[in-house]
Amino acid sequence: MSKILWAFAFIMIIFMLFYSGYVYATPRCSCGEDRILKLQTPLMTGQDVREIQYQLKKLGFYKGTVNGIYDKKTSEAVRDFQKMEGLRPDGIFGIKTLLKMAKIYEKPAAKVPSEKPPGEVSIVIYTLDRKLVVMSEGKPFKSFPVAVGTFDTPTPIGLFTITQKDSWGEGFGSRWMRLNVPWGVYGIHGTNKPWSIGGFESHGCIRMLNPHVEQVYEWVNIGTKVYIIGGVDGPFTFGLKPLTEGSRGSDVMEVQKRLIGYGYYNGKIDGIYSWDVREAVRAFQKDNGLEPSGNVDEKTYRALGIILFE
Repeated sequence: MSKILWAFAFIMIIFMLFYSGYVYATPRCSCGEDRILKLQTPLMTGQDVREIQYQLKKLGFYKGTVNGIYDKKTSEAVRDFQKMEGLRPDGIFGIKTLLKMAKIYEKPAAKVPSEKPPGEVSIVIYTLDRKLVVMSEGKPFKSFPVAVGTFDTPTPIGLFTITQKDSWGEGFGSRWMRLNVPWGVYGIHGTNKPWSIGGFESHGCIRMLNPHVEQVYEWVNIGTKVYIIGGVDGPFTFGLKPLTEGSRGSDVMEVQKRLIGYGYYNGKIDGIYSWDVREAVRAFQKDNGLEPSGNVDEKTYRALGIILFE
């Protein structure tokens, strides 16, 4: 009997540890970890290699062509940079080398006021201007440059709230503030690529310089409102993308709202193009003389009343 009790207790402990880790683990956004770049056969290639070559060239260490190929010249440039920064000169571009390079770009970062904004704090993010503004009682208090999503991975547009605050450590950006975006994990966080600030570079999150995000982190609370603004076309700032089952984003959310308004959809407004949304679109298309494909194309957008400004 005692063996059975011990076995039961052991199972319960394992379950509690697993469950606790599952519940309290901080979810990561889709920005992804950086891969380690090194000289190998076949040669490593990619946009990340091109980015490092460009930064090494700006710093005067790389004399070759910025071609996205981690070749001998690139490895030697990394080795020279490592020597200069007191790192082991192995020619491998890993997290330690990346953080050393990041520190160089963070040094000229503008100082931020240490005093907390008076009154109620909110945040407004202008995606086209790549700017985050901390508001105090509805008035601008301090603005910061940011990086936002690319055309293929746009930053969500709309009104959200901060639902989680955490510290991720230097390797991924020092602070994390999650937003209640219903179709994925998005938030405001720091970066180990400060040179990306000011561009359309992320997988949808809002990147800030680490000194900046650390200050903003202290000013906001769980429940702080975050307004993310696109261009005059709102969630369709980057155009009318074809939508199919599995699509996610602010554009899907707007289509869901239109379908509810026309009486074709009564599900969740969550920005997820599910089977229910597809069937609602199909019924709408059929009633409006369109091909009932269940996918949103240019003609369906127009029938829904979604037309971009010229």
